[in-house]
Parts: sequence; structure tokens; C-alpha cells
Amino acid sequence: MAASETVLRPPLGSLFSSCHLPSFSLNFSPLLSFKPSSSRKRRGLRCTNTLARGDTFQSPDCVSKGKKLQSTRCRCQRNDIEEDIRSNLLPTDGLKSDLDEMPLPVNGNLSSNGSTQSAGTNSIEDEAWDLLRQSIVYYCGSPIGTIAANDPNSTSVLNYDQVFIRDFIPSGIAFLLKGEYDIVRNFILYTLQLQSWEKTMDCHSPGQGLMPASFKVKTVPLDGDDSMTEEVLDPDFGEAAIGRVAPVDSGLWWIILLRAYGKCTGDVSVQERVDVQTGIKMILKLCLADGFDMFPTLLVTDGSCMIDRRMGIHGHPLEIQALFYSALVCAREMLTPEDGSDDLIRALNNRLVALSFHIREYYWLDMKKINEIYRYQTEEYSYDAVNKFNIYPDQIPSWLVDFMPNRGGYLIGNLQPAHMDFRFFSLGNLWSIVSSLATNDQSHAILDFVEAKWAELVADMPFKICYPAMEGEEWRIITGSDPKNTPWSYHNGGSWPTLLWQLTVASIKMGRPEIAEKAVELAERRIAIDKWPEYYDTKRARFIGKQARLYQTWSIAGYLVAKLLLANPSAAKFLTSEEDSDLRNAFSCMISANPRRTRGRKKTQQPFIV
Repeated sequence: MAASETVLRPPLGSLFSSCHLPSFSLNFSPLLSFKPSSSRKRRGLRCTNTLARGDTFQSPDCVSKGKKLQSTRCRCQRNDIEEDIRSNLLPTDGLKSDLDEMPLPVNGNLSSNGSTQSAGTNSIEDEAWDLLRQSIVYYCGSPIGTIAANDPNSTSVLNYDQVFIRDFIPSGIAFLLKGEYDIVRNFILYTLQLQSWEKTMDCHSPGQGLMPASFKVKTVPLDGDDSMTEEVLDPDFGEAAIGRVAPVDSGLWWIILLRAYGKCTGDVSVQERVDVQTGIKMILKLCLADGFDMFPTLLVTDGSCMIDRRMGIHGHPLEIQALFYSALVCAREMLTPEDGSDDLIRALNNRLVALSFHIREYYWLDMKKINEIYRYQTEEYSYDAVNKFNIYPDQIPSWLVDFMPNRGGYLIGNLQPAHMDFRFFSLGNLWSIVSSLATNDQSHAILDFVEAKWAELVADMPFKICYPAMEGEEWRIITGSDPKNTPWSYHNGGSWPTLLWQLTVASIKMGRPEIAEKAVELAERRIAIDKWPEYYDTKRARFIGKQARLYQTWSIAGYLVAKLLLANPSAAKFLTSEEDSDLRNAFSCMISANPRRTRGRKKTQQPFIV
């Protein structure tokens, strides 16, 4: 939630005059200080349209759910981003290239053969589309995103009335697949202008290149004229979030959505813009910055991703590594060659090879690997050590011995010195398939594992965010006795319908759409009747989450994306990445030099930390 509504006009316009950007504003708010201070800079975006305070109207699509909005008409020029949309006309024939044969929507729905689906299914999809459109947020009259939840009966809004970058991803993909491109383009360009440009001056300032976790459209009095108001985009970089943790995944999701937009629409003019290229590079430089960490994975704290509370995922959580890898691959496709970018491209390629090797080799777990860990020798001090991270065999949890099927496997949740998190984290595993971070064999093995453990991971509502839940003393120590993350609830083993779309993309990519079809069919039995909850509780997902928001937007959008992709599987390729030959060859060379296969230090030095 926003910490301040004070808006000042900084002299930043000259920095972006060549990029056709709207005017900017900076917000100043005290944070963790004993008295208000203007040293904490936050970046906000000011709409150039002024609104008459006395003029009010009722907007059926606005996010205030019945409240009067102070806007009827613009009294100035349309902003530059909106003019860009008008001047760069997007394709009007739906998805390009491979989707030219895509059947036209029937009452807002698609079927695999282009025919109308059953009335029951249609009613669910129609309701979902209506709810998704009701969640749209407008800025200066243009759609810019969707709020997190839109429950008309909720009396406690908290920050669910904001536009979250990670939450908007399934909404944006749904609109892309529907052929409604403007809202995604607006979201990409406006959130880019909220990106932090100030270098870190103290521990409370966002690092340069950081994307906000969320933003909110606010109507504030115009400076110097109380009779007029204007709209301001107020970003939150985590300083108002629970735990005050900066969002590591926002910038990674932004790059992934940017690539999907270009692939889906054929409009590459957005990713080729100077300001967009600069934004991509700033995110990459922030992620690729040198530090004390020696691993190719990103070192992050608890709460920096979808699991945004203390859950023992600090260190090198799989979810962040899968998104990191995906963002690097997407960025490499979109970066335009220019002077001074050679070093960045070289660092990007080196990290891709090292990261893929590290995850595939050390995060992978199946029965064969468990037996290997069970026989590990410890305290190995050498370059050719097999047990590189000094993992003690006694760390193998008792639940895993009987839980691991003979066929299949998965990528563990985290890896640090003397610590392996053996929990199954869904998003990280599914996105490892989508991005080709996992090998082809590993990807099939992950889906084999999902099928083998369907009763535990899916049960009555897809899909468990992680398995198993922490209970008893472990829950008290690791979560800090978090009353929201009680066993089999919320992030601690709860079931999240939004994960349907990632499961669908992964299943389609591997040629196994029947897995997603089965999960979607299961969700359709309850999700609309239950009013589209944020998450479900208990081992079998029998109960609506005890603190779950209803009409959760990404639950709605996740279902719609799954339906659209199952109706037209070729559309999934705009979200997936294939491993190129250079990466595959480099990975093969590193495998052959791996001490697990052959001992003895190699004479040739590898440029990667493995």
C-alpha cells in the first residue's frame, strides 16, 4: 500500500525527452525513521490530464466499485504513450503466424474445433471474462492493469485494490490470447516508467533497475489549485509490504510478458524502443551484479517472490532461479545489438550456461539421486569433491523416503551449503519446464511425478503451491508461528488455482495436454461456485482458504489462460523457450567435466562456477 500521497515535480523530463515519455513525479515518504525525511525517494508517475474536482460520473469498469470518480474529460493533450498506441496500429487479425488458423471466439470462448462448448462451461468462462474486465484499472482513461481482487462484499481492502506485476501476468496473457493488446502494452510501458532509476543511497532505497511490486492509481489535488485534481501512479517497491521485502520477481515477470507481447502480436516496436531496451538492461545489470555469492543462482531473502512471507525459502529458491533463467533467455532474444552491450551479452550467456548446469545437476532429485545422497561422504575438501555442498545424509527427511515414486522426479526447492530443501515447489518446477531450464528428460520426469502424486499435489483443487506442509515445531521455528501459513494453508501447502495456467503451458509444451485438461475439469467443478477464491486449505483442498480473498483476479485469469491454451495449443509457444544448440553443447562439455562422472582436476579452467 502507498506510504505517501505527496507529489513533487522533479526536473527529470529532459532525461527522457527522446523516448516520448509522460511527465514524472517522485514521492517522498519516511521509512523506519524517527521523523519525516525527504531523503527517501520514490518514483511516481503523474498523468498530464487534469480533472475537474466538481465533475463526477459513475464508471461501470472502475476499481472503486460504486464510488464516484472525479473525471469527465481531459483538459490537455493525450499523453505520449497513448499517442504511441494510436500511431502504431496493432494487427487486427488476432494472433499472428502460427495462430492464423485459430478459431474465432464464440460468446467469449474457444473450443478446440471452433464449435460452441457446452452451456455449463460457457457460463463459467463468460462469468470469468466479465469478472476479469470488471477488475481493470484505468489511468487517464486508458486500461493499465487489473487489481488483485474485486470482492464487492469485502470490508477490508488492504492492498488488494492495487495492480501487482506478478498478479497481472495471467491477466495480460489472457488479454493477449483474446486479441486485446492495448492493456498489455499500456501496462508494459507505464510500469517501465515506475522502474527505479536512483542508485542505492542507503538501505531503504530501491536498487537501480528494480521494478515495483505493485502500483495504485490515485486522484490527488493539483499542485497550487485545490479545485483541480490529477491522477498519479503510486508505486510500492516493498516498503509497504508485509515484511518490507523488495520484489525480486517483478522485473523478471516484466521481461517475460514483454517477450510474450511481441511474439503474440508481432509488434516488436515496443521492445525496440530506447526506453524499453534501457529498462531491460537495468534489470539485467541488477541481477548480474557482482557480490559475495559464488553460485550462479540469485541469492535472495524470504518473501521476494510469489511466496511473500517467511517460509524458509531464503537463499537460492527454485522459483526465482527458473524465472531468472527465463528472463535471461527472453532478454537475449529482445536485446538490440549496439555499442557497449557486448559485455552484458557475454555475461548473460555465461550465466545461462552456469545456471542451467547448476540447477540440472545439483537441484535434481529422483530415486537414483536420493540413493547417491544417502551414501555421500562428508567433509570433502578438494576440487573433485562429489559432495560439493557438504550435504549430510541424515538431512533426507523421513517423508521423502516413501513419497518419491520409482518413476519421475523433480527439482528441489533450495540449495545452500549443508542444506537441501527437499520440498516440491510447483511454480519453480513448472516454469523450469516452460523455460527449458530443466532438460527434456527432466521435464517429462516432473510431469510423471505430478501424475504419480496427483492425490497429494492436486486432490480436489489444483494446484499445491508446495508439498509437504511444515507442521509442529518445524512450522513454529521456520515460519515464526505465522498464523496465516498454518499447515496446509496459504503458502504452507495451500492450493492455488492460478497455477493452472503454468501447469497448462508446461503440459502442452511436453505434448501431454491431458494432464492440464484433467486439472481444469477438476477446477471447474467448484471454482465458480466458490466465487473464485485466492487459495484453498487442507491436504485435499476441501476448504476455501481461511483468509482467502474471493473473486481473486489471478485465479480468474489463470483459469481463462488454461482454457484458451487448451483450445489452441499452438499459442503456448509464445510463452515457452527452447534450448539452443550453443547452450546444449556448453552444458554437455560441463557434464563431461563433472567430478560425479570422472574424478581428477581438469587442466582447462571453466569460466563458470559449477
